[in-house]
Amino acid sequence: MPSIDVNYWAVLVAAAFNMALGAFWYSPNGFGKQWSKLTGVSNDDMKARGNTGMALSLAGALIMAFVLAHFVRYAGSVSFADGLVNGFWLWTAFIAVTMAGMYVFEGRSWKLWQINAGYYLVVLLVTGGLLAAWR
Repeated sequence: MPSIDVNYWAVLVAAAFNMALGAFWYSPNGFGKQWSKLTGVSNDDMKARGNTGMALSLAGALIMAFVLAHFVRYAGSVSFADGLVNGFWLWTAFIAVTMAGMYVFEGRSWKLWQINAGYYLVVLLVTGGLLAAWR
């Protein structure tokens, strides 16, 4: 595996974007009310799980950004548009189809799939673009 230079500032900004988008996406001003209704998870449930959930989400955002930084470099991406394309294909291959299969077997709503998979689509598009353009 070739060695690459990782821009750790870009990784941190990408992870921060991921967390900020998630805070909005799943808030009452975003899709939070619909998500809560579809999952049966209340605001009180969220608050009770908040610290652990936020810690895992932050760790996941950092890992996702770090691995995506490698992927966009391996792919030779040098522009925001290149990174968008990388993010889209990664989302399609690893998020969309994986979540779709799980949702079918678990009997979950396609509306819930749209909310959750849509979040990751935006995350991977924007962070892929950011990480490709910010060398």
